[in-house]
Amino acid sequence: MTGQSSVIHRSTTVLSGRAGLWWGLLGVTAFSFTLPFTRVAVGGLSPLFIGSARAVVAAALAATALALTRQHWPTAVQWARLAIVAGGVVVGFPLLSSFALTTAPASHAAVVVGLLPAATAVTAVIRAKERPARSFWLFAGLGAIAAIAFASLQHGGLGGLQWSDLLLFGAVIAAAIGYAEGGLLARELGSWQTVSWALVVSAPLMLAFTGVSVAQQPPAATPAEWLAFAYLAVVSMFLGFFAWYRGLAIGPMAQVSQVQLVQPVMNIGWAALLLNEPIGWPTLFGGLAVVACAALAVRTRLLPR
Repeated sequence: MTGQSSVIHRSTTVLSGRAGLWWGLLGVTAFSFTLPFTRVAVGGLSPLFIGSARAVVAAALAATALALTRQHWPTAVQWARLAIVAGGVVVGFPLLSSFALTTAPASHAAVVVGLLPAATAVTAVIRAKERPARSFWLFAGLGAIAAIAFASLQHGGLGGLQWSDLLLFGAVIAAAIGYAEGGLLARELGSWQTVSWALVVSAPLMLAFTGVSVAQQPPAATPAEWLAFAYLAVVSMFLGFFAWYRGLAIGPMAQVSQVQLVQPVMNIGWAALLLNEPIGWPTLFGGLAVVACAALAVRTRLLPR
C-alpha cells in the first residue's frame, strides 16, 4: 500500500511539472498568429487603431470577467507592477509591432521577434538579481547580433536597418519586460487576473488612442481584415495570456520561457501558409541562428553554477 502511494505521488509530480510547459505551449501557439494576422489587419485598418482598439476590446472582456468573479483589488504595489506589465504587453508590443508591420513582412518580423526568449530570460535575470554565467551573456549578445545582422542584410547590407526594424526591437524589449514581470505577478494575483488587471489599467490610455485613430482615419476594412483584428483583440490580447501567464506561474519560469523558441518557426510557417510570403534561405538561416542563440542563452541560465 505504501509503495502504491509512492507511485501515485511521483506520477502527480511529473504531471504537475509538465503542466507549466503545456500551458506555455498553448499560449505561444495563440501568440504565433499575432504577426501574420496583424499583417492582414494593417491592410485596411490603421496601425494605431489596431494597437489600441484591440486592447479596448480585451479590456471590456477583462473587466466583465473580473466583475463576474468578484476578484479582490490589487494592492498599491501590485498596481504599480501591473502598470509595468501593461506598458510592455498591452501598449508597447501591440503598437510598435503594428506600425512595424505596415512595411515589414511577417516572416521578417518573426526573425527579429525571435530574440524574445533570450530577452525575457535577460529581463528575468535582472529582475531576480541573479548572477548567471558569462556564457549566458555571450549567447544572448550573439542572438542580438544575429538578429541585427539579419535585419540589416535584408535591407541591402550592414547599416541598412529600417524604422520597422527599430520598432520591432523596441517591441521585443517591451514584451520581455511585460512577460517577466507578469510571470512573477501571476504567482500572486493568478494568471488570467494579471492580464485582466493590466488591461483595465491601460484602458483609459488605449481608449484615447482609439478615439484619435478613428478621427484621423475612420476604420474601413474587409471582412477578412476585421476577422484578423477580432483574433488580435480576443485571443492575442486576452485569452492567449491566460495560458501563457498560467504556464509561467506554474513554472519553473526559466524552463517555460524556452517554449517561446518555437514561436518564430510558427510565425514563419503561418506567414508562408496564410500570406503566401516567400520564405528564402536568408530568412530560414536567420531564424535558425537567432533561435539557436536564444536557446543557448536560456539553457545556460538553467545550468547549475
